[in-house]
Amino acid sequence: MTDTRISLTALGWSPFYQTQLGADEASAQPMRIATVHRARMTAQSVDGPVRLTLSKGFKTNDFAVGDWVIAEPQTHQLIRRLDRHALLQRKIEGARQPQLIAANVDTLFIVTSCNDDFNPARLERYLALANEAGTTPVIVLTKADQTDDVSTFITTARALQRGLEVVSLNAKIPQAADVLAPWCGAGQTVVLVGSSGVGKSTLLNTLADKHGEDAQLTGDIREDDAKGRHTTTSRSLHAIASGGWVIDTPGIRTLHLSDMSDGLDVLFAEITERAPDCRFRDCTHAHEPGCAIQAAVTAGQIDPDRLARWRKLQDENTSNTPDATGPKSGYDPRMRGKKR
Repeated sequence: MTDTRISLTALGWSPFYQTQLGADEASAQPMRIATVHRARMTAQSVDGPVRLTLSKGFKTNDFAVGDWVIAEPQTHQLIRRLDRHALLQRKIEGARQPQLIAANVDTLFIVTSCNDDFNPARLERYLALANEAGTTPVIVLTKADQTDDVSTFITTARALQRGLEVVSLNAKIPQAADVLAPWCGAGQTVVLVGSSGVGKSTLLNTLADKHGEDAQLTGDIREDDAKGRHTTTSRSLHAIASGGWVIDTPGIRTLHLSDMSDGLDVLFAEITERAPDCRFRDCTHAHEPGCAIQAAVTAGQIDPDRLARWRKLQDENTSNTPDATGPKSGYDPRMRGKKR
């Protein structure tokens, strides 16, 4: 009889989580959240998938796919969630709390296709998200077999952030798993994000070796506008055939920035590093004399389109990020540098 048990280490368990267990929790069983629905959650244990029993006071929207929890071994009664080492979340317009995308992720695969879906400004938003969460971003260019000039897409994507890994592939063939293998080792967790129709579900099926009824539904991009239809409607955790775990997510139409200052600093390092050289500490990099950023633009060292996108994202992030210290006499940080 085949032993279907897996080790905690293969699930992604590490000393970071082990040290969080108290002496009175030695009999509790660590599990990893696999799906989150409105009124129920499932988890992956060393013995296989289980449905968790939620006690009064637990709300499913406080949990993310990828979270580590501890539960009673026999009843699967949820005891508590362990601290996360990384959390991907996004602001939802009109909502009080951010939407949790995935937790304890090592690598964020930002999936886009080699067609009109490819949008540098949108990719920068995903990169800021990854940077803020402390995960490693990798841009995955799908449908590489459907274009005659993949190199242009690769060059443009690599210019978006220093040291950024960019790969191209055909998500439908087994070799796609080989391209992504460096980030999919045993115990590693990756998450697929991107627009609908770019090949996320197809890529998941390839990585997890899913076929037939087990496969995730897939949908093609419409030819008239290069936009896709939603085929994935919830987040879920899947075992990668060669090791590791992959989290599939629904397509994201709009990614609003909030609380991502550090992520933007990493993304726009060429601006961040030069800003201290400006004459004025509160320089807006728009019109002030002695602006190091404008000088770099003139010298061809900073792309003016990048500067414009940086300014837009900075303003959006400032507008969406609550000021924990409260209002300061009507001071608006977006107006800094306007008066001397």
